[in-house]
Amino acid sequence: MRDACRSRVLETALALALVKRCGSDFHDARDRLVRHVERHLGSASLMDAAVAATVLGRSTGHPARHRALDDIISRVPDFTGPRKRVLVHAIFTMLGAATDQADIAGQAVDVSALHPWAEVQAVAVNAILGRAAGRGRAGRDAVTLLAATQRPGTVWEGNLFIHLSVLHALVDVPGMESVVGAGLSTALRHQREDGGLPFVTDTDTWSTVVAGLALCGAGAPREVLHRIARHLVNVQHVNGGWSYTDQAALSDTDCTTVAVEFLHQLDPATYRDSIERALDALIAVRGVDGGFPTYGAGTPSEACMTAAAINALDTQGRHRHLIRPALRFLADRQLPDGSFPPGWSSSRLHTLFRAYLATRPHHPMSGRIAGLVRNTQNADGGFGQQTRAPSDAISTAYALIVLSGQPDPVPAARATGYLLAQQRADGSIISVPDMLGPRPFPYHVPVLTDAFTLLALDHLTHRIRPSRVVLPAGRESSARSTERTSP
Repeated sequence: MRDACRSRVLETALALALVKRCGSDFHDARDRLVRHVERHLGSASLMDAAVAATVLGRSTGHPARHRALDDIISRVPDFTGPRKRVLVHAIFTMLGAATDQADIAGQAVDVSALHPWAEVQAVAVNAILGRAAGRGRAGRDAVTLLAATQRPGTVWEGNLFIHLSVLHALVDVPGMESVVGAGLSTALRHQREDGGLPFVTDTDTWSTVVAGLALCGAGAPREVLHRIARHLVNVQHVNGGWSYTDQAALSDTDCTTVAVEFLHQLDPATYRDSIERALDALIAVRGVDGGFPTYGAGTPSEACMTAAAINALDTQGRHRHLIRPALRFLADRQLPDGSFPPGWSSSRLHTLFRAYLATRPHHPMSGRIAGLVRNTQNADGGFGQQTRAPSDAISTAYALIVLSGQPDPVPAARATGYLLAQQRADGSIISVPDMLGPRPFPYHVPVLTDAFTLLALDHLTHRIRPSRVVLPAGRESSARSTERTSP
C-alpha cells in the first residue's frame, strides 16, 4: 500500500539552506524550494513559521525561536525533552540563524544507549553546534560515522531529515565537498511537485500493515489480503521485525505489532513462521520495567508501544507472563485524567485506542479511557487531537474504536456521522496530519487516515447486529417484518 509522504517545511528549509551554501548548480530547485517555504511564513504552527522566516532571512529574532522551542518541548515525552531542545537549536543553526552563545554553550547530546537513527542524528547535531560554538569541526570518528550514511541515490534509512542534518554537519569538512554535493542531489530527487521535500521517502510498510489489518476486518477479497501478506513476508527483517519503510534496516515495535495482528487475523497457520519470528523480535526488545520501546533493547519503554505489544502478544493466548507486567507498566503510565504521555501521534487518542484494546473489557484502565473519550466529544460529533481542539477525521477514527465498545450507541453514531461527512467522492477521508517524526513534528501520508477510518468502521460494524422490527398495522399494505440493523 503505497502513498507519498507530503512535503514539509522543515526538510524544505534545510535543503534550501544547503543549496544556498553549495552554489548555483541547483538554481531551478532553489526557486521551487523558496516558493514552498514562502507559503509557510504565516503558518499557524509556531515552528513552521519560525523555520520559514529564518531560512528566508526574515526572522523576528530569538523570541520567536524560543516560543517555538517551548511549544515543542511541551509536546514530547519527558525522556526525549533534553535531546529535542538541543535538536531545535541545531535546526536554527543549520538555517543560518544568528548564533546565541548562551543557547548553545555546552549543548551536546549523549550518544550512548541510542538506537542507530538517534545516534547518527545526535552526532550530526553535536558537530553542528560544536562548530557554531567555536569548538571546531567534527572529529574523525564523527565524520566517519556520518559519511558512512551517504550513498549516491540513496537516502539512509529513508529519512530525509537525518540525511539533510548529516549534510549540514559535513558541509565544511575538508574532503567532503563531493559527498555533500551528491547527498544534496539525492535529496532533491525527492522534491515534490509543490517544490517541497518530505520527512521520509515513504512509509510503505507502515501503511501496508495498517491498511492490511483494516481491509481484513472489512472483508476484503482473500486474494488481495494474501498478496499484502506475501509482501510483508518478503520484507520481514532477519531479526523478525518490520520497519516503517521497505528501505530501512532498523525494525520498530509499531510496524511489527500491527503486522502480527494482521497475519494472525488473516491466516495464523499459513503465516505461523513469520508470526513467531516477529514475536521473538518483540520479546527481544522488552524492557526490564515490563514495557516495550519503539526501537531496540535498552531504549525507554513507552505506553503506546507497550499497548501495541500487548495486542500482538495476546493474539497467541500463551504470553500472560509477559502481558501481566506490560499491563502494570501501562497502568503506571496512565495520567490522572485517563490519558497517557505523548507518543508518535499528534492526537492523544491514538495511544488511548490502543491501550483500550489492550485492556478491555474488565481492566480499570479501559473504563477510565472510555470515560475520557466520551467526555471530550465535540458538538459536531467529532474529536480533536487534544481537548477543545477542532474535530479532525483521524482523531475521530481513533475515538470511534473506543466508542464502538461502549453500551451507549449514541456517541458512536455521532462520531460516525462526523467521519462520513469528511469522505470525498472517491472514498478517501480528509484529515489533518497526525503521525510525528521526529517527535513532535507532524508529517502527512493521507492513506493512513483512510486506513484508520476503515479500521474504526470495522470495529463499529462488529457491534451492529440484525434486528427485526414489526411495522404497525396500517403502515403498509400488510403487517410484516422487515430487516434493518441496529447498534
